[in-house]
Amino acid sequence: MYSGFMSTPERLIESTRELLWERGYVGTSPKAIQQHAGAGQGSMYHHFAGKPDLALAAIRRTAEEMRATAEAVLGGDGPAYARIESYLLRERDVLRGCPVGRLTMDPDVIASDELRAPVTETLDWLRDRIAGIVEEGRAQGEFTDALVPQDIASTVVATVQGGYVLARSSGSPAAFDTAVRGLLALLAAARTSAARS
Repeated sequence: MYSGFMSTPERLIESTRELLWERGYVGTSPKAIQQHAGAGQGSMYHHFAGKPDLALAAIRRTAEEMRATAEAVLGGDGPAYARIESYLLRERDVLRGCPVGRLTMDPDVIASDELRAPVTETLDWLRDRIAGIVEEGRAQGEFTDALVPQDIASTVVATVQGGYVLARSSGSPAAFDTAVRGLLALLAAARTSAARS
């Protein structure tokens, strides 16, 4: 499954990331991680103190990747609306859900300050990043002053996370796409007449 060039700790982290996304924390046993990674119990406990330590490394890696993916779109050039639109329309594996957002549904992750921290930090970062873009759009006269940047940013994040839930519930990415189209229509209506022309 993994390249022969990948170290044992890397295989363990990557396996844990995959299993957390598929099964959640409770459903990800040390044995399943070892089997998925092709690593023995001794190797796992040589590199990590236990499942919580390995899960934390995996969650941090997933959170960093999510930030990098979002920044690649949000940090581009262009008007604020276009950058937010690109973020909302970027390709996603909608039916799998968000590997970070899904962790908020895991009671063991939420109960642990340490495991929850990278999840909270990532979602906070995303809201702040989008709010900054909305503020840029207001400052440049692209959006009306009626838009409250933090409110819009929370709405964007909630639409994406809720869109995943709707898509998984219906078994179709169409539900996600509908939510995104609705939000983009609302954002487009909040653009100034100068920005629309």
